[in-house]
Amino acid sequence: MKSQRRINPVYLAFMVASFMIGVAGALQAPTLSLFLTREVQARPFWVGLFFTINAVAGIVVSMLVAKRSDSVGDRRHIILFCCLMALCNAILFAFTRHYFTLITLGVLLSALASVSMPQIFALAREYIDHSAREAAMFSSVMRAQISLAWVIGPPLSFALALNYGFVTLFMVAAALFFICILLIWFTLPSVPRADSLMHSGGMPISGWRNRDVRLLFIASVTMWTCNTMYIIDMPLYISSTLGLPEKLAGLLMGMAAALEIPVMLLAGYCAKRVGKRNLMLIAVAAGILFYLGLVLFSSRQALLILQLFNAVFIGIIAGIGMLWFQDLMPGRPGAATTMFTNSISTGMILAGLIQGTLSERFGHISIYWLALGLAIASFAMSARVRNV
Repeated sequence: MKSQRRINPVYLAFMVASFMIGVAGALQAPTLSLFLTREVQARPFWVGLFFTINAVAGIVVSMLVAKRSDSVGDRRHIILFCCLMALCNAILFAFTRHYFTLITLGVLLSALASVSMPQIFALAREYIDHSAREAAMFSSVMRAQISLAWVIGPPLSFALALNYGFVTLFMVAAALFFICILLIWFTLPSVPRADSLMHSGGMPISGWRNRDVRLLFIASVTMWTCNTMYIIDMPLYISSTLGLPEKLAGLLMGMAAALEIPVMLLAGYCAKRVGKRNLMLIAVAAGILFYLGLVLFSSRQALLILQLFNAVFIGIIAGIGMLWFQDLMPGRPGAATTMFTNSISTGMILAGLIQGTLSERFGHISIYWLALGLAIASFAMSARVRNV
């Protein structure tokens, strides 16, 4: 039985699809600011505005699509449409250098494209529930594909952009999305919909009416705000405040990303025994220790050791957090997964606004004091969410 599960072609199709979409996204995102600056000749303010509008549009569009995806039609068709929009977006960026076109049509296509990943995870959850299999391990392995994609994607992105140009980079991304379309069309299952709980009294129409969902969303936003502030500020903090080599920032990020993958897999394995709520509390506790360590210690060795706590923090909340949303919103995997991904986007927006202002006025160390406080608040909120 175990060997059959390992070679299940549907499982393999979900893994490959999530990995390839992850790689295509990881090809475009790291060099986007470089593209806007060099190719489009956009000033720093317009680059920042592009990222902000892109994030806000992604949240709005994903919420609208998610609401429809849980009640209407075959979810595969939504995923195919989003991948097609991603393909069109990559082609647009390959051949357009007009800022207004990119910040309007490009942002719209990008927002629609961003829905593909949460919808694949939602379809995976429906498939697992329909086939009566264990969700936590499968979802964690899928989420690990995204982490693996982000280990491979950024170096490849810079290699393609700097050696072959942005046209080649975006056309490679378009080719990957085309392959994804074929893969999804021919291999991913069409899962019959269960009777909607939205009309049966089992679940309110809006997840926001559920106190636990609201608390978890706010807690998740807080967690991702901490993480994004750290990612933005850490290279500056290491070089300008601690006086350590700039290359250490890359080593710390790479080490954390590498450690996250086994943490995700271990969390998926332990989820049924330990419980999702307990795992999330362990993760946020590790986050508290991580940010406390950043405040107290400044040596190279200490920063390297602290990455273990960072990996436990992010590795668990990235996989188990999504499952907790899905468990709290039964029958609505699309809306639940989108709430989780929107909490990440919202955290990124808040982090971008906070980091620049705080570090300029109070110094880089203030970022980590704030992150420590936010992590403690997140732990308190997560502890109040019911176990499912």
